[in-house]
Amino acid sequence: MFELFSTMTALLRRDLTLSARLGGGGLLAVIFFIIVVSMVPFGVGPEGALLSKIAAGMIWVGVVLSMLLSLDRLFQADFEDGTLDLLMLSSLPKGALVLVKCTAHWLTTGLPLIVASPILAILLQLPDGLLGPLLVGLLVGTPAMSLIGAIGASLTVGLRRGGLLLSLLVLPLQVPVLIFGVAAAKSEALWSPSHMLLAAVTLMTLVVSPLASGAALKLNMT
Repeated sequence: MFELFSTMTALLRRDLTLSARLGGGGLLAVIFFIIVVSMVPFGVGPEGALLSKIAAGMIWVGVVLSMLLSLDRLFQADFEDGTLDLLMLSSLPKGALVLVKCTAHWLTTGLPLIVASPILAILLQLPDGLLGPLLVGLLVGTPAMSLIGAIGASLTVGLRRGGLLLSLLVLPLQVPVLIFGVAAAKSEALWSPSHMLLAAVTLMTLVVSPLASGAALKLNMT
């Protein structure tokens, strides 16, 4: 067990180091997030009442789309340089590999988006009482997006221009996260039934995604 934990920690450290050296993924997601949400006032008008009403929904939509940007590189980079072949042949369980990849993706993409959310919430005039529930919902729900994305990324790994197919596979599966996330942000409570449903979705994906993604990777790599 200790050896498995050490291996997973080393792999996570490697992915975070590579992400920091190469850059671009998380930063591009944040920039895209800011651009998408900033365009809302131009499209619907600057009326404060309307913006505050749709603020939570637009922030969640922006987060979903922004996290989708880097999902195609979840396994693709390691596939292209041969690292994924070595990882698949190692003693590391496939589910553990998927968990490490999802953790690295969330830390480099999901977490920066959450940090940027309060600024955009102010831009959209989100009511002060909804900021806390919004951030709690994002903390609970965004890991599910990475886990769901891993299923699509494992199915499309190795495919040329698989980004579009990945989007078609992943976006419908993320609808429940979006629905419960917006409902949680509008609940005016830091922990509401909607937050519980959102947590349930995340826990379910935490069980299903490593198994499904690991099986898909094994199928694609043979």
